[in-house]
Amino acid sequence: MIAYRKEKIKNAICYFASEHYKRTKSLLFQTILYKFLAYLDFKSVEVTGKPSLGLEYTAYPKGPVPPEIRNKRYNYKTDCFEFIDKGNNYFVIESKKEPNLDYFSEFEIEVMNELLDEYSILGMQQKDIINRIIDDSHKDIIAWKIARERPGSSRKMYYEDTFNTLYEKKVKDLTIQKEAFLTYKDLQEIT
Repeated sequence: MIAYRKEKIKNAICYFASEHYKRTKSLLFQTILYKFLAYLDFKSVEVTGKPSLGLEYTAYPKGPVPPEIRNKRYNYKTDCFEFIDKGNNYFVIESKKEPNLDYFSEFEIEVMNELLDEYSILGMQQKDIINRIIDDSHKDIIAWKIARERPGSSRKMYYEDTFNTLYEKKVKDLTIQKEAFLTYKDLQEIT
C-alpha cells in the first residue's frame, strides 16, 4: 500500500515530462519515461525496501515497461500531462502544468533529479538517450535480467529480485532494506 499512489504516479510522469522538456527542449519519449519510472521504483526498493510508485513491470527486450501506463497511452491525459500519439507506436509525453512534488520524499526527488541529470541532456540526440537508457537499465535493474532469463513466457518483473538471497537469510541476518521490503510485501498481500 502506497499512500497517494495515483497522485504520485501522475506527478512523477508530469515531473519527468516537464523537466525533460526544460533540459532538452524535446518532449519526453515513452521509452525514456518507462525507464525513469522503473529506475525510481527499483532504486527505491534497493535503498528503502519499498517502491516509490508500486507499478508492475514487464521485461520487454528494450527494458522495463509498466503495462498500467503503456496500456493507457492511446488516450492517457490528465490535468498534468498528455500522451501524444505520433504514429507507428511512437508516443511522447507533454507536461500541462507544474507537478506537485509534495507527494515525494527528499530521497525520491533526489532519484528523479539524478535520472534527469544523467539522461535529459541538451544537445544529445533523443535516439542516443533512448539507446543509452535501454542499455543502462539492462545492466542496472537486476529484476529485468532475471525476468528475461526466466523460463517460460512470463516476463513479469518482481521487486524481490532486487535482493540476492532474500529468502535464504535468517531474520537476524536481514538488512534493513530487506526487512522493510518483506514487511511491505506482506502488507501488500493483506490489502
